[in-house]
Amino acid sequence: MSTQPKQLAETLAQKLVARACGRTHVTPGEIVNCQVDLAMFHDSSGPRRLKPMLEELGTPIWDKSRVVLVMDHYVPERDEESRRIVHIAREWAQEQALPHVYDSQGICHVVVPQHGHIRPGMFCVGGDSHSPTGGAFGAYMFGIGSTEMLGVLVTGEIWLRVPHTVQMFWQGQLARGVVAKDMALKMIGQFGMNGGEYQAVEYAGPAVKALSMQERMTLSNMSAELGAQVGLIAPDDTTAAWLAKAGRPQGLPAWEDTARTDWFSDEGAALTRHTFDASTLAPQVAAPHSPANTLSVDQFAGQRLDVAYIGACTGAKLEDLRAAAEVLAGHKVAPGVRLMVAPASQQDQKAAEREGVLQTLLDAGADLFATACGACAGYGETLADNTTVISSTARNFKGRMGSTSAQVYLGSPYTVAASALRGVITDPREVLA
Repeated sequence: MSTQPKQLAETLAQKLVARACGRTHVTPGEIVNCQVDLAMFHDSSGPRRLKPMLEELGTPIWDKSRVVLVMDHYVPERDEESRRIVHIAREWAQEQALPHVYDSQGICHVVVPQHGHIRPGMFCVGGDSHSPTGGAFGAYMFGIGSTEMLGVLVTGEIWLRVPHTVQMFWQGQLARGVVAKDMALKMIGQFGMNGGEYQAVEYAGPAVKALSMQERMTLSNMSAELGAQVGLIAPDDTTAAWLAKAGRPQGLPAWEDTARTDWFSDEGAALTRHTFDASTLAPQVAAPHSPANTLSVDQFAGQRLDVAYIGACTGAKLEDLRAAAEVLAGHKVAPGVRLMVAPASQQDQKAAEREGVLQTLLDAGADLFATACGACAGYGETLADNTTVISSTARNFKGRMGSTSAQVYLGSPYTVAASALRGVITDPREVLA
């Protein structure tokens, strides 16, 4: 009498890596070689570094249909150096006849998902530290450097040490005015910027499942600030609805695993779980000069501000702009405070225009900036000396957004807008009430 072998309980990370390396099962700690489904890079991390190396090797790109190039860091060009960098990217894209190029359409971590490039089950790499954003779609996506990206472009492969999974399980329901950015800052404040070092962080539980795709993208994006390699969320009906609306880019290779339905961590899989209660979470604020300097907003209430910045891939998507408009509708920002708004993508800016959200922000006194990385990456209109800022960006490292004497606090779009309204750091729940 024969018996069927017992099926091993696996984490979502193990399943994704196993598919990518052509195995039925992988174990944390193993070194495996994975086939890459998508490689993304931008004007800063891509052509200006990759072009000369590829030319020196005399080697073609392994599969152009799996490459996405986004111009988002040095646009709009403001000086000779930025014009040089962007020119290299545009010229190289034309020489290579790359089919997926997004020029001045917004930030890569928002634009690429909005065009349907990232799908459940995929194994992706990005030339940017916030590439874990793709994990919001149940894809294994992480950031790599230019030398590693060169290897991917030549071979279509990359080696990986299979990570252990740390699951952040969120019970309960978020209160009004409390969002995914607050969840992310809470975890970073608790565990620090190396809290998930070379591990797969997975977000789960009722509060995560209730999040929209844009909110999930914020959560996965800031896995980078936890020090994690990836930030995964199991795909579900919310994911499917987003992908149906986004469609599939023309020329994208057929994705063979769309029918697979087990992209989740099995019951009994080996992982470390930390549990949080979303219903008791207050808005969070990170003090200069690290996202790990996070406490509840009341610990910073009354801190005077010069600038409020709503921008970046973690704070200026359509839903972020809506949140800010909800707070600011019918009001003006406080005298002496400059409100800077840089939508995350052209798609989101146009939607905000149609809905009247953008006009609400402009009526409140906001200055509108380009749909690009902008001040978050220290480019364009940056922070002046001795300014105190509250920002919806992911990082507040010293000098990152301009002057090294600028003091940058981090918060959600709700918190940034409420603080702009009063001129001091403010709990948005007070305004919304």
